[in-house]
Amino acid sequence: MAFCSHSPLITLLTLVLLFPAAIASRAQLTENYYDKTCPKFNEIVHRIVTEKQIATPTTAAAVLRLFFHDCVLEGCDASLLIASNSFNKAERDADINVAIPGDGFDVVTRIKTALELQCPGVVSCADILSAAARNLVNMVGGPHYTLRFGRKDGLISRADRVEGHYARTNMTISEIINLFSSMNLSVQDLVALSGAHTIGFSHCNEFAKRLFNFSTTAETDPALNRNYAEGLRKLCANYTTNPGMSAFNDVMTPGKFDNLYFQNLQRGLGLLATDNALVTDPRTKPFVDLYAADQAKFFEDFGQAIQRVSLMKVKTGKHGEVRRRCDAFNNLQQPQTLNNKPQDLNNKPQASNNNPQDSNKQPQDSNNKPQDLNKKKKISSA
Repeated sequence: MAFCSHSPLITLLTLVLLFPAAIASRAQLTENYYDKTCPKFNEIVHRIVTEKQIATPTTAAAVLRLFFHDCVLEGCDASLLIASNSFNKAERDADINVAIPGDGFDVVTRIKTALELQCPGVVSCADILSAAARNLVNMVGGPHYTLRFGRKDGLISRADRVEGHYARTNMTISEIINLFSSMNLSVQDLVALSGAHTIGFSHCNEFAKRLFNFSTTAETDPALNRNYAEGLRKLCANYTTNPGMSAFNDVMTPGKFDNLYFQNLQRGLGLLATDNALVTDPRTKPFVDLYAADQAKFFEDFGQAIQRVSLMKVKTGKHGEVRRRCDAFNNLQQPQTLNNKPQDLNNKPQASNNNPQDSNKQPQDSNNKPQDLNKKKKISSA
């Protein structure tokens, strides 16, 4: 045959003709993007996240959640950092994002301020957020994964665009799998990324239905460990009048990024209904069991999944900007249009099921401390 559908040359030409922007954008992101323009980039990020995490141990979970929520909507473009103004209600003021602790935003602001003094107008807020999340995961015991830099900051941030892009705690596992499948993340990615719940904490209202009037035959969810359920009921007894009450997602090692989250699921110690669903659904349970038994495999797969997330709808060139400050566009009245088509730079888009959980539900500020159910007193995390 004169035409071979598997010809490398034809395949290459097809990619060049059909996806020139994607190829060009991918080339603009590199691991050493700032080596010449801002050589102290990594040093400054490392120093500031270390100082912040030591001062406020909830920072790692806050930044990881902030990073994930930023990427899954408009892409990894720091649109979630934009503050609302009289012209626009921004993403961060959508109901699902208002509970992200201020510590996540604060550490990005500190890094940006230091970098603007060192190399003004060079480093994007999107790259700062990506690097901060990576460093903090590693600092609290998790894997160190490589990142490519060169993202531009987005020009759109709208609260009315948020609904339908994030996993909710009242979703079924099938709904979450379908949601993440739409982002080219697999079922295995879903479970690996859900492991981010090994740090962070959730408000009582996110899991209260499992504790009070669960069904006509059971006061509490029978899937919960009995002693764990009793402790949570005491903690959350007044959650309707004190909405700041919260509990650690991982009751055993809440400040350490490890695989005990998965072991907890096997023992009825999963906090959220969506956590528990991972260990009961036949599509996700094999990966829960795998990661519960093999922390190295969990770290490997988490690193690969979060790398894919970090390349979602990345903006480069004219599709973005390098903001002077992370909470505001360079021009006050940025046109809130959807004409720019950012590129998804994942090398292997996956047409499979998946989705990480809405990682690390957390109170609005770090003064609301989650309850460690292994003790009889509140934990001070700030």
